[in-house]
Amino acid sequence: MHPAIDTVYPGVSTEFCPSSGSQHILACGTYKLVEQEPEQLTPSSEGDVSSGRSKQTRLGRCTMFRVNIGGDGEDTLDKIQDVDLPGILDMKWCDRTEGLSPLLGIADAEGSITLHEWKEDEARYSTTWVYSIQLGRPDVLCLSLDWSNRRWPSSCSALGSLVVSLSDGTLSILRPDSSTGLIPSDSWSAHEFEPWIAAWDYWDPNVVYSGGDDVKLKGWDIRQGLDNPTFVYKRFDAGVTAIQSHPYIEHLFAAGSYDSTVRIFDTRNPSRPLEETNVGGGVWRVKWHPLASRKDDLLVACMHDGFKVLHSNTSTDGKVEVESASIAKRYDEHESLAYGVDWSCAPAKESGTLIASCSFYDHSLHLWRG
Repeated sequence: MHPAIDTVYPGVSTEFCPSSGSQHILACGTYKLVEQEPEQLTPSSEGDVSSGRSKQTRLGRCTMFRVNIGGDGEDTLDKIQDVDLPGILDMKWCDRTEGLSPLLGIADAEGSITLHEWKEDEARYSTTWVYSIQLGRPDVLCLSLDWSNRRWPSSCSALGSLVVSLSDGTLSILRPDSSTGLIPSDSWSAHEFEPWIAAWDYWDPNVVYSGGDDVKLKGWDIRQGLDNPTFVYKRFDAGVTAIQSHPYIEHLFAAGSYDSTVRIFDTRNPSRPLEETNVGGGVWRVKWHPLASRKDDLLVACMHDGFKVLHSNTSTDGKVEVESASIAKRYDEHESLAYGVDWSCAPAKESGTLIASCSFYDHSLHLWRG
């Protein structure tokens, strides 16, 4: 087992690069809330006295690592670069056609989405373009983001589209633009409280899903207008925190909640889950395996109960059926909240696919296989 790496700030996100030739690159994002001393009482311009209140600073850092796959020994990480940013809430690599540099999108605590291009020949990555979403208030956080082109890396554009969820309940969609990179195309009020997660339907570029602290899972079809969702599923016992469309099985997506349950849905009948599995801890992230040969395996960050691989038996003969979901693997070596986790796209070993996971209060990054 690879020794834990100290991420300095609390770890929230790990993302392996999926691009051919760069699958040995791992990004880890962190988030630290710093409470500062209350401001002194000072006269305002109108002559009254402002009340003392604490300032909050949200620090973040994206660290890039090179993964060294061990033969008979352990896998190791070499740190390549640190980039300081506002607190990072989520990150995703954009799947791109061969010949284009890998691109990492980062959602931060100052309402910004930043895009970072990996320069393999220079063994570093650099910011190529920055887009900020402020929506009129400086305290709006970008909570999650997802690229639309997971199944079909774009051949006619350097980018897919992004869906972003923001802490004021808004969802925003950014579309590729040849001159600036990305431009906002749609923005709407989607949830009453924080929408922790927004995700594309990888099989339909017009459909997105979202979930939030209002204990609701919603579907949206951009073609039908955004005043009303296409469906609302409300049978959760706590906030909805994780959603991912299946990259190999059409109509299937997984959703996780603070209520410790992973639910698998058929998009054609989202009023009832196909399967519900209690994973023992509040869910923060769900990730389907990147290989079709392991399409039934779902990686889950369970916050208070470590990391798990959930295996289910899926049938697609005429209709999608999911049966007998069970926990095939668990990893309990972290000593704090299990947050960020991801599968490597590199070839697996007999001991399984490489996995990177990070935890919050102990600011720790681990490598393991499952």
